[in-house]
Amino acid sequence: MTDIKAVVRIEHPDIVLTKTVTHDQSANVKSVLEAGTDPTSGKFFYRIRSSDFHRFEDGLRSDHTIGEFERVIETRDEKAIYSFEYTDEAKVISPIISTANGVILDMKNDGNGWILTVWVPERTNLAPLWDYADRNDIEIELLRVNEYASLGSTDAGLTDSQREALLVALERGYFEDPRSATLSEVAADLEISQPAASGLLRRATKRLIVSSLLDDGENSN
Repeated sequence: MTDIKAVVRIEHPDIVLTKTVTHDQSANVKSVLEAGTDPTSGKFFYRIRSSDFHRFEDGLRSDHTIGEFERVIETRDEKAIYSFEYTDEAKVISPIISTANGVILDMKNDGNGWILTVWVPERTNLAPLWDYADRNDIEIELLRVNEYASLGSTDAGLTDSQREALLVALERGYFEDPRSATLSEVAADLEISQPAASGLLRRATKRLIVSSLLDDGENSN
């Protein structure tokens, strides 16, 4: 199986919260996926940054994609967590991705559009998203796609944490020359210490090298 992580930009006035972020140009909106944001829960949670939450909520009240809403938590640095209920007029992308056996890893606004980071098991699983966009006149653009065929399909003696460390480092550009990410940035993404990340990457790289050498030796006999 091939692991695919795609970054996609979509835009349409009926996508949830689009009218709100158009009304409040200072708003930065990001989904809270770990809060159980799924199409059947009824409530959807987002992290909001805004210079004026009253203006943001004025946008919500006139947004045809939003029904009930609640400011759940507010901090002092212009950030808050809101819960929303969508109306039937809202275009919601998560069920399309779920039907394609995928997961939305991240969703955030980009002006009047939205940037989605999507994981799917195969590249062909992205097709339903493009079909949905075509049927609903949604502007869609593929910004980036990363394919992890070898790491996703081979065992190579890797633990799950070693495989995750390699995938994160690969996506962040840690292995590029010159590097586009530092070890501390990779560690931050993995939510572990820098020494722990270094150890994971060393052990994972060693396992891949040993596995490759063993495979080459077997194939040459």
